[in-house]
Amino acid sequence: MKYTEDTWPTDQWPNFSFIEIACQHTGECDIDPDFMDKVQKLRVLVGEPLVITSGYRSPDHPIEAKKSTVGAHAQGKAIDVQCMGSKAHKILTAALALGFSGIGVSQSGDYQTRFLHLDTVDSDIRPGVWSY
Repeated sequence: MKYTEDTWPTDQWPNFSFIEIACQHTGECDIDPDFMDKVQKLRVLVGEPLVITSGYRSPDHPIEAKKSTVGAHAQGKAIDVQCMGSKAHKILTAALALGFSGIGVSQSGDYQTRFLHLDTVDSDIRPGVWSY
């Protein structure tokens, strides 16, 4: 569903703003509401803020434009969460419990570059958990 800053349901997803979920390149936000419900449940289960470094990506976003088929972010079913160490483990454990179907782990380098990719895209061509 396409959202704008005016139609963003803050009562449904009180821990996330339109700005942090919208495409950083185009400002569009065609995020899947079922996916965001799961992200909100994750936030409640983790019990502390989740720093979103990448939410929805328009098919025109430079990362998506390079792909032959748009990825989970452009389908509105993925986020990347900045985290490391014990917080990364806590988020990973909660994401598995909630049934996120795709979890990418990037835990090398500086803190700013460490993240977990979380999505709900069903796929038979990739593992459920992978590392970058």
